[in-house]
Amino acid sequence: MLWLFRFFSHWPLAMLHALGGALGWLVWALSPAYRAQFRAHVAQAGVSFEVARPAIAEAGRFVAELPKLWLRPRSQSCLGNVQVSGQGHAEQAFARGKGVIFFGPHCGSFELGPQALAELYGPITAIYRPARIAWLARLESLARDRQNLTVVPASLGGIRLMHKTLKANQAVAMLTDQVPPEGLGLWAPFFGRPAYTMTLAARLALQSGAVLLPVSCERLPHGQGYLLKIWPALADREARGKSDTLRADMIKLVTRINQAIEAIVLSQPGQYLWGYARYKTPRRDIA
Repeated sequence: MLWLFRFFSHWPLAMLHALGGALGWLVWALSPAYRAQFRAHVAQAGVSFEVARPAIAEAGRFVAELPKLWLRPRSQSCLGNVQVSGQGHAEQAFARGKGVIFFGPHCGSFELGPQALAELYGPITAIYRPARIAWLARLESLARDRQNLTVVPASLGGIRLMHKTLKANQAVAMLTDQVPPEGLGLWAPFFGRPAYTMTLAARLALQSGAVLLPVSCERLPHGQGYLLKIWPALADREARGKSDTLRADMIKLVTRINQAIEAIVLSQPGQYLWGYARYKTPRRDIA
């Protein structure tokens, strides 16, 4: 598999995206369960199937571009084909001096996003959940760890490192629309339906005063590159002393985070992973 990754890493991006588009439609054709979940989530969001339809091919493009993103030489910048907008929001956030929490959804090229942010605003610590397949987990770890980008597992050690990062007025990055293990989230509305949502981003913000900054990384057509967009920061919410008030603040902030994710998804519905099991019941283990 590593040989295949190396082989495809030399392909032009446009060819990888063409191959990925075909792969996305092949998976769609072969999986009735995937088609049903895709349609159900699109309907839940109030998006027409015609508008979301490009996401079928984009899901395949996400897979096809991984060799190029993961095996890019460490000395080579990823910003050559990345357009950036909203940098003023990041500059204002760092000026606060309490760190920045970049967060976003499974939309567009969410693998490239942290790499680009690390070159612009590193060092950055990004949290991830290791793959369960051993060889893929090793490849992920090697490929994602880059200059100014440190990836840590979703563990107590990783969370402690993120606290340290924010205290130094640096940044952390995470996908907040993934379903966390039981006990590490709460139920909050997502497109009008309760979804078990991670509390980590909200908890870090409330404890550290860090700025919550939504980010998206849109894939441009025909392999022309990407658009990294930094969205306006979420409004300040300071932590208070009483535990019941802290929980209320947590619920409000998690809901706000979901609303920010919804806005990103609705801005590019043709690139969201609608097949992701967003409304599933969380698992009990944290392995």
